[in-house]
Amino acid sequence: MNKHSENSPVKSIAIVGAGAVGSYYGARLAQVGMDVRFLLRADYEHVSRHGMTITSVAGDFQLPEVHCARRSEEIGPVDLVVIAWKTTANDYFAEVISPLLHEDTKILTLQNGLGSAERLAELFGSRRVYAGLCFVCINRLGPGVIRHSASGLIRVGKYLPEERPLSAEESAELDQLCNQLRDGGIDCEAVASLERAQWMKLVWNIPFNGLAIAEGGVDTKVLLQTPGMEQRVRKIMHEVQAVAAALGHEITDAFIDHQIAITRPMDAYRPSSMIDYVEGRSVEWKTIWREPLRRAESLGVPVPEIKNLLGEIEARLAE
Repeated sequence: MNKHSENSPVKSIAIVGAGAVGSYYGARLAQVGMDVRFLLRADYEHVSRHGMTITSVAGDFQLPEVHCARRSEEIGPVDLVVIAWKTTANDYFAEVISPLLHEDTKILTLQNGLGSAERLAELFGSRRVYAGLCFVCINRLGPGVIRHSASGLIRVGKYLPEERPLSAEESAELDQLCNQLRDGGIDCEAVASLERAQWMKLVWNIPFNGLAIAEGGVDTKVLLQTPGMEQRVRKIMHEVQAVAAALGHEITDAFIDHQIAITRPMDAYRPSSMIDYVEGRSVEWKTIWREPLRRAESLGVPVPEIKNLLGEIEARLAE
């Protein structure tokens, strides 16, 4: 019997949104024998016949047989639902996720930006909601074909309706979830404050995803080689830092320096929002830029660089 199937509280997992992120992390869990079920639409025919292929800096592997379905009802209730679709699809939360839940099902959203965990809590109750911030370079090359080129860490936090320390029980449940993800070969770290972790992720996402679109669809190498662009990136990052500080969360200048330093070796990396933009798909502009701006303004924190960037993004999307 698989070591995960006897005493583990999470015995079955549904991956909702099996693009680059969902496919990669779901495949890692399935590789070690966990019961992972993928909800697929466009890729269903290919994956059901040919499985998944993962090329990764952490080791290439294939899943010749993948448990996949077109509808949530075909999967049924599971112990953990992992949401990895774009936030532009969040209006379908109730329809898609409800059939996957039993009384104790946990929900882990791996989505960008702000607002998804709050919406999930409204629909399904906050006690079951967790959010993970993915620090990883992953691209989907085709149906069932994923390239993982760098990193892979997920920082996971428990969603709380208000910012407060986790109870002992909440901390234990969070640690248990992270331990299970680590058992599945995923680099995972529990965070005491989900809110702080979200703003730390936005330090990179807001400028690099945003400027890649504002500049017409360019990669991170082009951005950092453009005269004056690194200075603009840093100004945006410092505004994110200021909003976090207003919420009571310290993000150091050294962390900002580190975000620039780790981006240089990515070379010509194409941020996910830029890929959506150049390929004509919906861009997550509301959750990555509009919602952080709204929260900054509600706190009275001036963020002119973020506001200008959002305007440039909206102009590009309107073209």
